[in-house]
Amino acid sequence: MAELLLELFSEEIPARMQARAAGELGQLVRADLADLHPRDLRSFHAPRRIAVAAELDAGVAASETIERGPRRGAPEAALAGFLRKHSAAREDLVEEGEYWVLRRTRAARAAGELIGAAIPGILRRLPWPKSMRWGASAFPWVRPLRRILCLLDGAVVPFDLRDGEDDGHGLAAGDHTEGHRFMAPGAFHVVGAADWQAKLRARSVLVDADERREAIRAGLADLAAARGLSILEDAALLDEVTGLVEWPVPLLGRIDAAFMDLPPEVMQVSMRVNQRYFATRHADGTPAPAFAFIANIAAADGGAAIVAGNERVLRARFSDARHFWDLDRKTRLADRVDALEAITFHARLGSQGARVRRLERLSAIIAGTIGADPLLAAEAARLAKADLTTGMVGEFPELQGVMGRYYARHDRAPAAVADAIRDHYLPRGPTDPVPTAPVSLAVALAEKLDLIAGFFAIGEPPTGSGDPYALRRAALGIIRSIRENGLRLRLRPLIAAAAHGLPAAPPVDAIVAFVHERLRVQLRAEGLRHDIVAAALASADVDDDLVVLARRAEAVAGLLDTPIGADLLTAYRRAANILRIEEKKDGPHDGQADPALFREPEEAGLDDTLATALAAIQAAVQVERVEDEVRAMAALRGPIDVFFEKVTVNAADPALRRNRLKLLSQIRRTMNRFADFSLIEG
Repeated sequence: MAELLLELFSEEIPARMQARAAGELGQLVRADLADLHPRDLRSFHAPRRIAVAAELDAGVAASETIERGPRRGAPEAALAGFLRKHSAAREDLVEEGEYWVLRRTRAARAAGELIGAAIPGILRRLPWPKSMRWGASAFPWVRPLRRILCLLDGAVVPFDLRDGEDDGHGLAAGDHTEGHRFMAPGAFHVVGAADWQAKLRARSVLVDADERREAIRAGLADLAAARGLSILEDAALLDEVTGLVEWPVPLLGRIDAAFMDLPPEVMQVSMRVNQRYFATRHADGTPAPAFAFIANIAAADGGAAIVAGNERVLRARFSDARHFWDLDRKTRLADRVDALEAITFHARLGSQGARVRRLERLSAIIAGTIGADPLLAAEAARLAKADLTTGMVGEFPELQGVMGRYYARHDRAPAAVADAIRDHYLPRGPTDPVPTAPVSLAVALAEKLDLIAGFFAIGEPPTGSGDPYALRRAALGIIRSIRENGLRLRLRPLIAAAAHGLPAAPPVDAIVAFVHERLRVQLRAEGLRHDIVAAALASADVDDDLVVLARRAEAVAGLLDTPIGADLLTAYRRAANILRIEEKKDGPHDGQADPALFREPEEAGLDDTLATALAAIQAAVQVERVEDEVRAMAALRGPIDVFFEKVTVNAADPALRRNRLKLLSQIRRTMNRFADFSLIEG
């Protein structure tokens, strides 16, 4: 067993690219050195390096492979194809009996030889979102590559990156790397992975990203706690800062009191987007006049000069925000609505102004179905996009809706209207809360329904390769808003209502199927089996009532987890299998069985039970009591079991046979009213 250490040392790599590149480097090493059986593979990434360490076999033993080819008398084309497949020549073949045989002997090879041959190709194939070339070389990398450290059990694996005689890139593997750019500049010698990590740490580089992330999180938390404050959680910013520093040093700066009346969201976004600062909070959750950040150097003065410089920069940023805040409030939101006519939403769907008119109408319709005030919903929809014309949202698009609420409150709009302006984008992602206030719900649902209906109407639904308008996210937002608020909505009428003002009628069935697919994904994420979800969603009675569909999927799963459900599924399959065979002979056996042809009491008993169950299921659907449907299904078990035990379906008398097959068809039809059991696997 041998230890491989490969490090690529370069100029600063963008933070967003580091983790993926390190992971893909590890995958390529694992694949291209598969003959050496890589194990315990670890990937590392930091601002100026990505690296991989792994345990490998010391080499590959000699071996012989034998491939039997075509018969000796086979056509020449067959022989040529065999040789082409194995990259062999005619003289490599030998005759053995009736066949041509390709025997190849592979010599033993040391791990170092295999690694040296593989790594240049791996580095050339490593995908970067963007790459560059420098000097006279054609070698592409995300930033200029300065060193390659490649060791096998402490010895350099020799290779370089030249690709032909004219390639000016002579960078070769070695056993040196570099520490922190400012705190420990210069190269140093490395003999293995543990030595590499230890010496980098001694030279102010934490090369393990998880360790850096935790050092940043804990350091900021401790620094804030010493002032009686806490850090506002921001996982994405924490990940980004982890990729910006090699030696994290937490620092805390002061915010001038003159800026503390700015909206907290404005302060947080300005600090996050422009400066990568973390916002702080008092114990009661209110904004604190302090910001936290991470320096990449331990300064001799304890960071005083760094803090002072960052405070000056933040004052300038907040002065800009103050300008937008004061200027925007001079114009009422209602007076900004007309300006939306000049903002294009989509070339084929018109302006934002046209979209607002659609939202205004649709929000009022939805409000009437969920118990919200239609007038307030319409007013909120009319103002919902007005903040797009403000300077603050122009500077920070992340604040759409948030600023609209502040400006609406400044204009003394009703609280429900202001909150709906803020909430109508929710949920933006899977972890965001959904709106709960009735007016907010109405406008949020209208916003997403209009988005989906509009793009389906112009023939631009999501594809397998892309979803440029985030319609899947919108559908999931509709589903979550309906389910988490227990809304009893039928989608089809609302989709039809969303057609008003669109250039073409949206395909209602296609949109319902699209929403069903997202519901299927959500239910599967919640732990339901895909086939059970498909069976429940196949119900024709409530195909656009998402709450009932979800409850039915849960009910089907619960029923099948019981012995009764398992027996019912077995009986259903038995009936369906018999019908499939017999219907191939003489066509469908639909319709009701004729009681006059019953010869056994079990036939009449099953017929009565099926009629009672079907009526119970239909009644339960009307009053939306899924538990009653489950009870009706459970009552089928005994009569079906007795029927199959006592009655011969394929009787000699053709009339009896057809009548009994109709009873099986009734079993299938009745059970399918609850869920399509033909879709259930296993």
